[in-house]
Amino acid sequence: MQYLPTTLLLTMLMVAMPVIANDIVPAPKQSRNVLIKNATVHTVSQGVLSNTDVLIENGKITAVGSHLDSTPTTAEINETQIVDASGKHLYPGLIALDTSLGLVEIDMSRPTVDKAEVGDINPHISAASAYNPDSELIPTIRYNGITHAQIVPSGEGLAGQSVVVNLDAWTIEDALTPSTAQFHVYWPQIKRMPEDDKEKIKVIEKNQDAINKLNIAFEDGYRYFLSDKAIGKDETSATHNLRWQAMLPLYQGKATLFAHADSVGQIEQVIALAKKYQFKLVIVGGYDAWRLASSLREVKASVIYPHTFSLPKRKDEPIDLPFKIPSLLTNAQIPFALGFSSDWDSRNLPYAAGYSAAYGLTPEQALKSVTLDAATLLGIDDLGAIAVGYRGSVVLSEGDILDPMTNKIEAMWIDGRQIDLNNRHQQLYQKYLKR
Repeated sequence: MQYLPTTLLLTMLMVAMPVIANDIVPAPKQSRNVLIKNATVHTVSQGVLSNTDVLIENGKITAVGSHLDSTPTTAEINETQIVDASGKHLYPGLIALDTSLGLVEIDMSRPTVDKAEVGDINPHISAASAYNPDSELIPTIRYNGITHAQIVPSGEGLAGQSVVVNLDAWTIEDALTPSTAQFHVYWPQIKRMPEDDKEKIKVIEKNQDAINKLNIAFEDGYRYFLSDKAIGKDETSATHNLRWQAMLPLYQGKATLFAHADSVGQIEQVIALAKKYQFKLVIVGGYDAWRLASSLREVKASVIYPHTFSLPKRKDEPIDLPFKIPSLLTNAQIPFALGFSSDWDSRNLPYAAGYSAAYGLTPEQALKSVTLDAATLLGIDDLGAIAVGYRGSVVLSEGDILDPMTNKIEAMWIDGRQIDLNNRHQQLYQKYLKR
């Protein structure tokens, strides 16, 4: 029996494998104005406006009001897309935080998972280098009203930098949305304490070693920052370290540290780190953040809370505590936004916000937590609201976008570009209707 050469066999297998890319063509740059008329507009920043018009020109919202002129000064009426939204709801596009969207296609297929780098000190690694704008998952996420996402690297220790993208683009360059630089650290924790005393000691020592390694890394980065600061503009540093060079914006106050931490102990250690180096701080997870309100307010920290659909972390806690924590954060006056730490499952973000509204938040607060609050936390000042000067990224729905029973997205615009809402789920649905 003859066997094919290994290289030829691999080539044939690669050709035979289905291409992991959606077939939805990204929308071109906005070429004509969009006038959405008579909608119930959920502005987020100025409340809810009934029978209101919204005009989008050159990717930006240029007017919000009643009876707007259908013939804007920059275009004739036949060059303006007029949308009758009577009886419908217009929302800002939702922003999904703490996702691995575009980094993971199929969890159980290792070749399609590219969300973590080898090693545990990787501040120079950016999620942008692995992001796949053609992911089959992206159109399914958009279908629930999500227009932008924070793409976050996973791992241990200093995992790298995240980016913010719009969810309709040919390339990563087209997708990138300007935001504050974002460094992610996964603070060490003991997930399960063994019963054996000797094993307990080992686990505790291992956890402390990981914390020490992180503290040393941040101290090394700080010393590099001081060295760089002392060098004149015309001088060249004697040493150049890729890791610490990448971290300079963090020490310069131009970047934010996103610290993944849930327990009181973890959060206290992260707060101490932020105080020491004067970092801008966001806690990702923050299950116990409401218990440390004064400490978090002292360092002006915010929280990304992704556990709305989780079970309690402790046996003696109320079963509905994870649902209530957003309202507890609000009562504690801690700025926060809701996230959904997933890839494909991040499409449930609006329903997580809906749950938080059922357990203490007002509907307006819940919507803000996945729009304007999320944008503010990312350092973006023209996204997450329907107001003059903001990006024309809006979603038109028949009903409440936070309610799975009535949320029916009819149209979406990202920077004024109307997006094709077709997706793999819809295609399969139509296919099996014909069976």
